[in-house]
Amino acid sequence: MQKNTIKPAFLPKMYCGIFGHDYQVTRKVTHYIKEYTCAHCKKQLTTNGNGNLVELTPKFRDINAILERVHAKRMTRLKR
Repeated sequence: MQKNTIKPAFLPKMYCGIFGHDYQVTRKVTHYIKEYTCAHCKKQLTTNGNGNLVELTPKFRDINAILERVHAKRMTRLKR
């Protein structure tokens, strides 16, 4: 019989509150805009137009998707 090993929801948040977040790059939108996720509490951030980290909202998800498409088209056009 298996033991049910579910972590309580407050432990990752408490860890991040004490030791700070451990952000890892999850997606490179362009050379200078990236999306980050905390390895412990799964908080998602992105880089805004000024280079600051802000919370990844649906608005920023849409903006990043459009920027990624435009950037990919530009890079393929420059390689030709």
